Amino acid sequence: MILHDVSLKGSAERKHIHIKKGIIRTITTRREMLDQLQDEERLELDGALVLPGFINSHDHLDFNLFPQLGNRVYANYTEWGRDIHIVNAGIVAAVQKIPLPLRIQWGLYKNLLNGFTTVVNHGEYLQTGDELVNVFQDCYSLHSPAFEKKWTLKLNHPLRNRKPFVMHIGEGTDEAAVSEINTVIRSNFFTRRIIAVHGVAMDKEKAASFAAIVWCPASNYFLLGKTAPVDLLQQAAKIVFGTDSTLTSSWYAGEHFKRAIGTGMVKEEELLDMLTVTPARVWGLDDRGRVEEGMRADLLIMENGSKFFREIPAGIVIVMNGGEIKVLAENMQQLLQLPGIADFDRIVIKGRTMLVKPGIIKLVKEILSFYPAAIIPFEIA
Repeated sequence: MILHDVSLKGSAERKHIHIKKGIIRTITTRREMLDQLQDEERLELDGALVLPGFINSHDHLDFNLFPQLGNRVYANYTEWGRDIHIVNAGIVAAVQKIPLPLRIQWGLYKNLLNGFTTVVNHGEYLQTGDELVNVFQDCYSLHSPAFEKKWTLKLNHPLRNRKPFVMHIGEGTDEAAVSEINTVIRSNFFTRRIIAVHGVAMDKEKAASFAAIVWCPASNYFLLGKTAPVDLLQQAAKIVFGTDSTLTSSWYAGEHFKRAIGTGMVKEEELLDMLTVTPARVWGLDDRGRVEEGMRADLLIMENGSKFFREIPAGIVIVMNGGEIKVLAENMQQLLQLPGIADFDRIVIKGRTMLVKPGIIKLVKEILSFYPAAIIPFEIA
């Protein structure tokens, strides 16, 4: 496949990209270099912006059929957890009755439709496959100091020394949240690589003890009315971006990105790094995070001139995973002739018709058969 006439961040010249067997083989300004290639699908993209597929560094894939649950601003995550299991017990039970494979599949489609081509799942290992998006689970997932039994023994197990440990840490605004961070630092006897999720109570000094911090501002503001001071924390630790699940945040990634920019703590270029090159390094994903020759062709292609952080999922032209188109804007008429596209499902997101890898319409119908109150954030065309 050849992508003709595209824009790349930081380059004033239009480019042409050759993709073969899921890998970016050539990026050139000279169209004639690729004209000699035979039997290639050629897409004329009129200056569309090509970005690395986003990496979502924190989600609970099986939790994305929950509505946002919360009844006040909380001091910490344990207070929130107790409250929703009392006040919202009926909703929790209803969603959990939906078969797990359906809930997982829904979480995968949520990420795909928002431009994420890789997602880090937090929790028990899930059988997900990689047909829609790449799921990273090559880590030791500990929920949190409050909810993970024997977490200190698991953290310091002598045979666990290669993979990173991922844990909710400091998710609160009270002294308990601060104390939790101190306890984890003191308990890390073998200086394991710990990636802290949320870190709302973190300061720069404590941040230096962690391999990275996952920033989930939309979730933090919903639960706690506050988020981590990432402008300060990034001076001591790598910061990567996560959406968390719809249990505590919006389904639409654009709303997460607006929230992040709206804090005034990061600029758009910094946020883009938190979604691409930085998480690729943190998670050891050496083949993605950059649009460069030799990299995996996980790509997010946006309309020319779009303000991409404010127009996702609107503004998406193509989402590509491993060189295969998974999402396509219907208004790209010439692309509709591509092999297999006629079988794609049609949905309407915020007034924009998108063609999606087959299966999402069937999935919606199955979900609604188990839980008619499920929130479906798009229409079936």
